[in-house]
Amino acid sequence: MLERLPRGRRNDWLVAAAVFVVLATGTLWTLSNEVRDSWPVTVLDWALMAAGCAALGLVRTRPVTVAAFVLAVTMAFYLTSTADGPMILALAVALFWVAAEGHLDWAVSLTCVTLLLTAAGTHQGSGDFNNVALFMMAGWFIAVVAIGWLRHSRHAYGLERERLAATEERLRIARELHDVVGHHLSLINVQSTAALRRLARHPDGGTAQAEEALGAVREASGEALRELRAMLGMLREEGEAAPTAPAPGLARIDDLVQAARVAGLEVTAEIDGSGEPPTEIGLAAYRIVQESLTNVARHAGARRVEIRIGRAPDAVTVEVRDDGRGGPAGPSGSGIRGMRERAHALGGDLHAGPDERGGFAVRARLPYRNGASR
Repeated sequence: MLERLPRGRRNDWLVAAAVFVVLATGTLWTLSNEVRDSWPVTVLDWALMAAGCAALGLVRTRPVTVAAFVLAVTMAFYLTSTADGPMILALAVALFWVAAEGHLDWAVSLTCVTLLLTAAGTHQGSGDFNNVALFMMAGWFIAVVAIGWLRHSRHAYGLERERLAATEERLRIARELHDVVGHHLSLINVQSTAALRRLARHPDGGTAQAEEALGAVREASGEALRELRAMLGMLREEGEAAPTAPAPGLARIDDLVQAARVAGLEVTAEIDGSGEPPTEIGLAAYRIVQESLTNVARHAGARRVEIRIGRAPDAVTVEVRDDGRGGPAGPSGSGIRGMRERAHALGGDLHAGPDERGGFAVRARLPYRNGASR
């Protein structure tokens, strides 16, 4: 029967059985010092012990209800029995799970009720309990509740970390999708629009220019598919084959420049310094340049773009300037926000806005985490 239960509930019933064994053993050991003619344990006492322990099997399903029931059973046991058996252990287990399941207020309240009832019995001379034992029991219950609450806090902290990690992963995937899909779709849109306009204006003589634009559309769509496959490969489940193509970096900046030139922009690019930056830095610099060129093609109305990338001993700097009017990077500036989030994730910073010399500028600094390039 236990094998059909979920693992957590099965463990609860095993703990309940173990507690009953401990209670029964402790009670019988107490009875071994009693005179057999005054046998103190009745059938009712054994029934109370069994009921209290059986309730522990449901403690994680209804912790407060079970703890209240075990408290009532425990008090009834000590009122009806002359044996000082360890029935209080069942109550301690119940209070631990009340706190561990996040009900600290109920755990404290039930502990206070227990101590008050015990104190009342002590002052009435019930049993061999004294004030010292009462204070010891109070300390014991406080420790049990504190350990239970600590367990709850650690579990809640772990869940929060998992939630934050999942949120960060979703943001990272959203940035990658935006950069990959947005850039290539923008180029496809620009080139297909140009081809349609040329055919409309020159139905007879614009075929060559239209073919050139459609060729650029084919290249952009193919590159978008390749990058999407590479990114989706990283998200595959364990055990599936994933693409092993390297992530784009500074070495592929020329590809972005060529694609922008095909789209009709006059682009110049300078890469200073030496050394290969870490993969995540190179990827971030590539994405920032990619998104900046996308924004220029879609919103700026610019003709010329200047790209400057500097490789210092401790960081990579990126600057993309155009001679257009500037404008929002997609709805609500999502492109600029994505670039800024990417830079901040690496401990860097990014500034985007109108340039003092005219046009629009994006400037970013991406520091190396270990302070040096490879």
